Amino acid sequence: MDKKPNTKRGLSSFQIIILGFAGVVLLGALLLMLPISSQSREFTPFNEALFTSTSAACVTGLVVHDTATYWSAFGQSVILVLIQIGGLGVVTVAASLALLSGRKISLMQRSTMQEAIAAPKVGGIVRLTLFILKATLIFELAGAVVMMPVFCRDFGARGIWMAVFHSISAFCNAGFDVMGSADAPYQSLTSYATDPVINIAAILLIIIGGIGFLTWEDIYTNRHHIKRYRMQSKIILLFTAFLILVPAVFFFFSDFSSLPLKERIFSSLFQAVTPRTAGFNTADLTAMTGGGRAIIILLMIIGGSPGSTAGGMKTTTFAVLIINAIAIFRRKEDAEAFGRRLDGGIIRHATAIFVMYISLFFTGAIIISAAESLPLGTCLFETASAVGTVGLTLGITPSLGYISQVILILLMFLGRVGGLTLIYAALSRPHKKASKLPQERITVG
Repeated sequence: MDKKPNTKRGLSSFQIIILGFAGVVLLGALLLMLPISSQSREFTPFNEALFTSTSAACVTGLVVHDTATYWSAFGQSVILVLIQIGGLGVVTVAASLALLSGRKISLMQRSTMQEAIAAPKVGGIVRLTLFILKATLIFELAGAVVMMPVFCRDFGARGIWMAVFHSISAFCNAGFDVMGSADAPYQSLTSYATDPVINIAAILLIIIGGIGFLTWEDIYTNRHHIKRYRMQSKIILLFTAFLILVPAVFFFFSDFSSLPLKERIFSSLFQAVTPRTAGFNTADLTAMTGGGRAIIILLMIIGGSPGSTAGGMKTTTFAVLIINAIAIFRRKEDAEAFGRRLDGGIIRHATAIFVMYISLFFTGAIIISAAESLPLGTCLFETASAVGTVGLTLGITPSLGYISQVILILLMFLGRVGGLTLIYAALSRPHKKASKLPQERITVG
C-alpha cells in the first residue's frame, strides 16, 4: 500500500520573520493604547497606536503625534524598545535572549537567523549574533556618552534620557526624536543644525548602523587589508560613500548655498546621510528645491545595506542594477565588480526588488493623493519615506485619514521585512518545473 505523502509542514524562515514582526507591532500598539502611555492619561485610538508602533518597530520615524509632547515616559520607553527590536530584528533579539539564557539554538533557528540578518551561510551564525549584540551595545553607548554633555547642558538631568533615546534611534536608523515642545512640536534636530557634536555623532551612528553588521565584521576581521574583504563589503562601502558625497555636494551648491559656511557644511552632509534611512532632519524640508526633494526621494528608496538596521531596497540592489547596466552599455556578457562575476540570479532578484519598491512607492502615493486631494509630489515624498523606512516628512502625515494611514502602515511594514520576504512567506516552497517553455526574443529599449 502506498503511503500518504506527509503534508504537515512547519513555518518557513520567511513566515517566522513576518509573524515575528507582526506580533511585535501588535503588542506595541496594545501597550501604546493604554492611558499610562500618553501624557494626557487617556486611551489612544487603535489606529494611531498601531501607526506609531509600526513606525517604531519598522524603524521608520513617521508619526501622527509628536513623540516628546504626546507620549509619556512609559510610552516613549515602549517606542524605544520597539525601535531596538526593529533595528536588530525580531529573530536576532529572540535568538540573543535564548543565547543569554544558555539555551541551545536548533538548526531551524539558525537558518531563520541567517535569513533575518542576510548572512551568507548558516555556519558561524551564533558567533555573528553575539558580535552584533556587542557592536550594537558599544556604538549606542558611545553615541549616548558623546551626546550627553550637550543635552544635559540644555535640558538638565532629562538630557541623559534624550542622549540615550537619540543614540539608539540614530543607530537603528529610526528617526524618532523627543525634541518637540508644546509651542514647537515635530522639531527633530533642527535646533542643533550648527552643533558639531550632535551633527557628527548622529551622522556616524546613522552610517554605522546602515552599513550592516556583516560589513563591520569584515572590517573588524580584516582591518586595513581591503583586498580580503568580501565583494559585498567592497560594493557597500564604495556605494555608501558615493551616495553620501554626491548628494552632499549638490545640496551644498544648491539648497543650502545661502547659509553661513558652518551651517551649510553640516546641513548638506546631514541631509545627504539621513534619507538612508534615518529620518532625522536639521533643515526645513518644505523649503528645499524640487531637485533637492527628488534626490532625497531617490536616497530614501535606495536605503541602507543588507543585514543592517536600515530599510529600503538596499545599496547592493542599487549597485547590482548599476553594474549590470554598465556591463550592457559596454556590450559585455557578464556583470563584473572587483574581479568577480555577478550571478545572474542576483541580477534577477535586484530587478524584482527594484520593480516592487517602485510599484509600492507610486501606487501608495496615487491612492493617498486621490484620498486626501493632495499634490502627487508631496504624497510621493511620504510614500518613499514609508517604504524606505526613513521617517522624513513634508508635514502631512499627522493630518492623514484612515485610508492613507493604513497605506503608510503597509508600506512601512513591507519596507522593513522586505517585499520578497513577504512573497517567499506566502509561497513557502519554490515552484520548480521539470520542463521549460520554448524561448523567444522580444525587442527592448
